[in-house]
Amino acid sequence: MKLYTYWRSTAAYRVRVALHLKGLPFEAESIHLVKGGGEQHGESYRALNPQGLVPALVTDSGVTINQSMAIMEYLESQYPDPPLMPSDPIEQAQTRAMAQMVVADVHPLNNLRVLQYLKKQGWEQDQVDEWYAHWIHQGFSALESMVQDRSTVFMNADYPCISDICLVAQIYNANRFDVPLTDYPTLLDINEKCLKLEAFQKAQPENQFDAVV
Repeated sequence: MKLYTYWRSTAAYRVRVALHLKGLPFEAESIHLVKGGGEQHGESYRALNPQGLVPALVTDSGVTINQSMAIMEYLESQYPDPPLMPSDPIEQAQTRAMAQMVVADVHPLNNLRVLQYLKKQGWEQDQVDEWYAHWIHQGFSALESMVQDRSTVFMNADYPCISDICLVAQIYNANRFDVPLTDYPTLLDINEKCLKLEAFQKAQPENQFDAVV
């Protein structure tokens, strides 16, 4: 498999974690999201992924899959052990819901292209930062209330699931923008537990071959 990635991409971070949790070998190719106006806009990459975003995964059969949730679901269906989803259907639905709260409701509003657009519209940096923090707090507040009384080690199981993967990547992003997260002790505890695992450590942005720190 080949993963088109970028070290600071939140969505690519998710897929890297999933691949490492499942112990799947993959080739990584960097698509720089900033240099030269963004390599994701180039013709060659657009031919592979018309949306012009990362990540994109090329399977062993040569099929390209974009969108991190779709990629993780594909990996789960094709390589079910170890699992990234609980076995119970209700727990599966709740896991997907929590993951989507991050992937669909928080991250898109704070993605690079959105923040760049706001600046092009004349927003000052403090306004952009306030926008970013608003959506983090709205999403994390809801997630905290949903997991604070759970008996599982992680968000939805005693092993990390796609919901935990999405959370960890978004917390990394929030820390980049200095968003205070002290109101979410359960989420921070889960994040800390995840980051102790080798798969999460391997996938961390600073540990990528294309990282610039």
